[in-house]
Amino acid sequence: MRLIAFIKSLYFDLRVFYVLSALVVLFLFSYWYHSLFPIASVGMLLLGIAVLFDAITLYKKKEGISATRKLPEKFSNSDVNEVPLQLTNRYPFKVAFEVIDEIPVQFQKRDFLKTGSIAAGEKTRITYGLRPVERGVYTFGRLNVFVTSPVKLVKRRYVFDNGQAVKVYPSFIQMKKYAFLAIDNKLTQFGLKKIRRIGHTMEFEQIKDYVSGDDVRTINWKATAKRGDLMVNQFQDEKSQPIYSIIDASRVMKMPFEGLTLLDYAINSTLAFSNVALKKNDKTGLITFSNTIINHLAASSKKTHLNTILEVLYSIQTRFLDSDFGRLYAEVKRKITHRSLLLLYTNFEHESALQRQLPYLKGLAQKHVLVVIFFENTELTELIAKKAANTPEIYHKTIAQKMDYEKKRMVKELERHGIQTVLTKPEDLTVNTINKYLEIKARGIL
Repeated sequence: MRLIAFIKSLYFDLRVFYVLSALVVLFLFSYWYHSLFPIASVGMLLLGIAVLFDAITLYKKKEGISATRKLPEKFSNSDVNEVPLQLTNRYPFKVAFEVIDEIPVQFQKRDFLKTGSIAAGEKTRITYGLRPVERGVYTFGRLNVFVTSPVKLVKRRYVFDNGQAVKVYPSFIQMKKYAFLAIDNKLTQFGLKKIRRIGHTMEFEQIKDYVSGDDVRTINWKATAKRGDLMVNQFQDEKSQPIYSIIDASRVMKMPFEGLTLLDYAINSTLAFSNVALKKNDKTGLITFSNTIINHLAASSKKTHLNTILEVLYSIQTRFLDSDFGRLYAEVKRKITHRSLLLLYTNFEHESALQRQLPYLKGLAQKHVLVVIFFENTELTELIAKKAANTPEIYHKTIAQKMDYEKKRMVKELERHGIQTVLTKPEDLTVNTINKYLEIKARGIL
């Protein structure tokens, strides 16, 4: 067994094969030029001694080098996740190394290679990034480290960290980014708008002294008369309003854009939005549906509720069936008794598809504030912007313009029935969803 392990770990550098090739040529020409034979023989002997010496140098120390792969607890979907590797040189001399990490099959990356050198007794750290586009369990294979001594004739292979696994969750990196910006009031840097508040649909907080800049419409005349100084009413945003993210997990959400399905865009947006809503003390819930109701998570404002939402979002998978909006309507009518904000993530590619579901959407909008969020086809946008060079391209461009116009007509049709809409590019989904939420809160629609 030790012999087999030794053979599997022993590799020769390309220099050995170059020298061997040269010696083979010398031996070949020595058939005609006999004086070359002794030179070739001595060269072969010296090469053998050098290889033997290099092998002994590398193998006389049992654990000449150690390496670890420090995986995070979980990966964030659609974001670049860093994977750090740490190598320690226990040899008494400087070594060169090649690292081949067997990364998960989902990435289909077969040319991974990191090289470098480490001085005697030193450590080095290598970091590389991976961007997953699917949720689930990703399994890493072996961490292979090939080491060469200063002679650089023999390579010794070390194997570490066999069979590590990590789960890929919805984009918590995106969630943290928007939560931090919301607290820091820097949302406009990422396209989030400052919405002008219309009217007073807020909860009364306290009466305070008037200072320059306060809205004169908030003056409390009774308190002013008692105190003899101007006093104003101070309000705060209404809290604990129920908000539900409703995700369509049918086949229409399987359409991919930039490697990520519409379903995953909706999931990432739901997580980021839920975090912002919870920080604003609203209650957030979640419903997923396809041909049937898959998940129904009641709205809550508990601090631990976000972890529950994260786990539910992690397990959602696309069902290759048509969505049943009738079941969704019945579920909402039966279980959501208070007026709520419903953010419905779905997609309509044709006006006829919207017309089939419009009666149920109108029914949802009668009691709740319904926001229908669907997607622009960015590939159509690129096709429309491209200049047509021949007749087929003119036909394609005309059809693309017709389909794009249909999307805009759908928006008008929904708004005509009092339904809020968000038509967005997939990559702008989170920003536009939070914008709509802030607008509804500011206008007091809910």
